[in-house]
Amino acid sequence: MNTEISRAVGHLGAGDLVGFPTDTVYGIAADPYQEDAVRRLAKLKGRDFAKPLAVLVADMDQAISLVKFDDVALDLAEEHWPGGLTLVLRRIESVPEWIGDSHSRTVGVRCPDHPLALELLKTFGPLVVTSANRSGEQPANTADEAIAVLGDGVAQYIDGDSGGVPPSTVVDLTKPAPFVLRQGLVSI
Repeated sequence: MNTEISRAVGHLGAGDLVGFPTDTVYGIAADPYQEDAVRRLAKLKGRDFAKPLAVLVADMDQAISLVKFDDVALDLAEEHWPGGLTLVLRRIESVPEWIGDSHSRTVGVRCPDHPLALELLKTFGPLVVTSANRSGEQPANTADEAIAVLGDGVAQYIDGDSGGVPPSTVVDLTKPAPFVLRQGLVSI
């Protein structure tokens, strides 16, 4: 295992925040099962804790440990994962209420197409991730850009460039028909 990944796993397990590149933008992550860590992530970003954050996964096994898939969701994941598509689905009963949207009981999940991100996710497990920026500002694409904005609020920044492409497309699949919440990298 890469030493940076090993250090990141230690930080995440301790409830710290970690930055790393993804296929879209540079992201900041927290262990989704540690509510304090997720709250710190939202606070660092300047984002209302009630506004849900997406969860990145390494594969379908990790995704089904969080949310319920139907045939449409399975088809979309098969076609666009790994890649720039976030699927908003109903969370399973065992998932804590602070993960995703507590009112609608949904979670946005995505499998990124970036080798370093996938290695971290495979090693640690699912992560709550948001773009490395203050809410409403341009997202960072590199560790240096993220450091300039977020500083020592993040325990470790893993070096590497993100894809520098538009953010993921977000599709809500909990409605009678798929509903695009944000048009991004993938056309739906």
